[in-house]
Amino acid sequence: MIGTTLTGLLSAKGYRVIILTRSPQPSKENISYSVWNIKKSMIDPQVIREADHIIHLAGAGIADKRWTEKRKKEILKSRMEGSKLIVKALSETENRVETIVSASAIGWYGPDSKGSSRAFNETDPPNTDFLGETCRLWEESIHPVTEIGKRLVIFRTGIVLSNTGGAFPEFIKPMKAGVAGIIGNGAQKISWIHIEDICRMYLTAIERQNMNGVYNATAPEIVTNKDLILKIAKARKRPFIPIHIPEFALKILLGEMGGEVMKSTTVDDSRIRNAGFNFLFPSIDSAINDLIRVN
Repeated sequence: MIGTTLTGLLSAKGYRVIILTRSPQPSKENISYSVWNIKKSMIDPQVIREADHIIHLAGAGIADKRWTEKRKKEILKSRMEGSKLIVKALSETENRVETIVSASAIGWYGPDSKGSSRAFNETDPPNTDFLGETCRLWEESIHPVTEIGKRLVIFRTGIVLSNTGGAFPEFIKPMKAGVAGIIGNGAQKISWIHIEDICRMYLTAIERQNMNGVYNATAPEIVTNKDLILKIAKARKRPFIPIHIPEFALKILLGEMGGEVMKSTTVDDSRIRNAGFNFLFPSIDSAINDLIRVN
């Protein structure tokens, strides 16, 4: 989802984009494809020689399947092995790469502390649950690039709102039947970001040499699940009935992942704003109105 939109943005800005994939496609203007295979520890060395910047987005989808032990290992391994392959290629191949920009997630943080209004910032330690541990190992696996002189930027990404995938289309699905599905009591906080803003962050990271280290990639305005669902439903301007989905039903349906869906996480975005990044969609209303308009 992010890679497709980001490729279009980079191409429009005049960058030549090489996409590493197991299934290369025919090249088109400013966009070409080359082979890598994480399982076989294989990457095209010519791509490493040519690249000025590497953007690392690879990883099995967190919400694509139920979290069996096998799936959890796949989620973790796909991230760590991809990072290790990049580190290995940069170490063994002569290159001019300046910057590595790597994805991570706000899954690094645990749930909000009860009764506390403090938001998580980049200095907070990782949570000890599955996602917290996954994010910790994910970030650690790409960090060795700094030891070979590369500038590393890591984005801990919130819920990305996009019409082409992720959570937003899932929020809308029941609304097509006239139902606005609120999770639990709907009070849980959601740290989110519009698809255009997260892609612009990646562009900013490769263009601004002063950016370094970890940044929370979330919009300034935090929203509750209830407010988010109701705002989307109202923006569609069609009749709907708000219905609360019980927590136990989600746990039965989703298993361990159901707890993540109900988790409240408030994240501080001040570091990315202090780096000079300006959001196109700082408020949830502006983001929803844009996505509904083009839906």
